[in-house]
Amino acid sequence: MSVREAIWGDKRAAIEKSLEEVDPDLFRYIRDFAYEEVLARPGLDLKTRELLAITALIALGSPKELATHLEGALRVGATEGEVRETILQSALFLGFPRALAAMKLFHAVLKGRGAPHEGER
Repeated sequence: MSVREAIWGDKRAAIEKSLEEVDPDLFRYIRDFAYEEVLARPGLDLKTRELLAITALIALGSPKELATHLEGALRVGATEGEVRETILQSALFLGFPRALAAMKLFHAVLKGRGAPHEGER
């Protein structure tokens, strides 16, 4: 399974189509270099890489990409608690407003997956 399949799951085709429509060359860099070369490297498991991506995307203020990687982290084995802790940790270094926005987005991601989450079990 490719890294993109692991992270994007059944949204892979739609994400790839959207990226390719924006710019085919940029799409190829994202697909080949970012996902199938850098993210596929040994040394860190994909779950850890996704948790790091979440932190970076919170810092950048990129909600659409953050939502993709919040779902991706869950797909590659991160627990809801691990994702929540990653977001909470980000509050210390990136600020509470960004962490709150990320937590709200994570709540929406969980709701969209139909998964019960902490406080609703």
